[in-house]
Order: sequence, then structure tokens, then C-alpha cells
Amino acid sequence: MRTTTPGLVLREVKFRESDRMLTILTPQGVVSASAKGSLRLKSKLFSACGLFCYSDFTFFEGRSGSYSVDEAQVKEVFFGLRSSVEGLALAMYLAELAATLQPTGAEAAGILRLLLNTLYLLSETKKDPRQIRAVAELRLLSLAGYMPNIVMCADCGRYEGGGFHLDVQGGQLLCADCAAAKGLQPNLNAAALAALRHVLLSEDKKIFSFSIAPDALAQLSRISQAQVLSVLEKPPKTLDFLNSVLP
Repeated sequence: MRTTTPGLVLREVKFRESDRMLTILTPQGVVSASAKGSLRLKSKLFSACGLFCYSDFTFFEGRSGSYSVDEAQVKEVFFGLRSSVEGLALAMYLAELAATLQPTGAEAAGILRLLLNTLYLLSETKKDPRQIRAVAELRLLSLAGYMPNIVMCADCGRYEGGGFHLDVQGGQLLCADCAAAKGLQPNLNAAALAALRHVLLSEDKKIFSFSIAPDALAQLSRISQAQVLSVLEKPPKTLDFLNSVLP
């Protein structure tokens, strides 16, 4: 059975002399597939099967349920990623998150759009990579079904005014007064909370379109990484290197 679909290469692993095992995010979900001979320079699969390539893939499903790439046509390569250690490290980290979360259906399609937009911004150096990282982490987890309640205080219904505390594990927002009653301190000022709401509630094309002060971005970044660590069973392998180049 042959199927053709667009997809983004999240991971490539060499095996044998010239073959690759690929992890590809498609609008339907994550696919693991072999690409035989794709490391040969003359192979028709060489360019389209590289890491972070967005291509049209034709898969063949074998009797055992395993997949192989029969054909592939490049749509986008994001050449600019290789010009920045920070950008490449962030791309590898986000790819690992997507592969670990194994989204399917509408979740996979949404995360694919997010990663393509993120890789474009990183490739073109359009935004501060720290802001890109926080936005991508928060939105990716939200699309995967881990969206906290950020509309109002879970206890009193307060919407704005003063600092707020986001309980990452519980997914609940508390105003400063309700947080204090539980022995907690605000971890989001007004600007950081506004940014958080923008990232999680805006349409796809607007999520990166905002300005934020350094102190608010620092708060947003701490929240986003804390949420990643709360959701995953263990830290991503790429996280330590990312933090070393993008603290």
C-alpha cells in the first residue's frame, strides 16, 4: 500500500552504509520509515530526507506494518538553521518534543504547522530565539492537549490586576490573594500573563506577533520550561545542550 503526504523530518539515524531511519511528522501523525540508499549523493531521496526537510513523501507499507520511503520531493529545507547554534539547538529540541508526544489527527496537523512556522522564524532570524522558544513550547503542549486554565483565577474568578500564580502541574491560575492564602507567590506579572494568553488563545498566524519586556519574557520562559518538565516523564535529551547555548 502506497500513501503520499507532506511531512517534516524530526530525526534521522544512519544505518548500514547508505540508509537512514527517519522519524517524520505528517498531518496525520508521526511515522517511522526507512529510506534506503538516501545517503548516496545521487539518490533521489538524498535532499528530501534530510533533518528538518519538509517534503512530500510517498510511503510504502510492508506486510509487517513497517514503512519505507519510496519517493520524496522537497518543499522546504530551512537552510538558515545551520547558521545559528541557538536556532539549530532549539529546532532539535522542539523536534524531540513533537516526536515524544506522538500527536495524531488534528493535534499532529496543528503541531506540524507550528513547527514549520517556528523553523521559518529561526531560519530567517526574525525574532529573539528565547521568545520563539517560550511560544513554541507553550503552544506545542497546548496543541497536544496540555492547556492550562488561564482565563481567570480558579478560586475567585478574578481576571486581571496584580500578579498571578500559574500552578503548572495542576493547570490552574490563581490571583495573588488566592495564591497567598495557599502559601504561594505570583510567578506571572501582568505583561507575562497577557503574553501567555496571547500565545495560547490567538490564531496560529498571530502567536509570535507581540513584544515583551525582558522580565516578563523571563517569567514566561520559566513557566514554559516547567510545563514541559511536568508533562514529560523525563527531560528531553536535547534540553541540557539547548540550555547551555540559550540560557
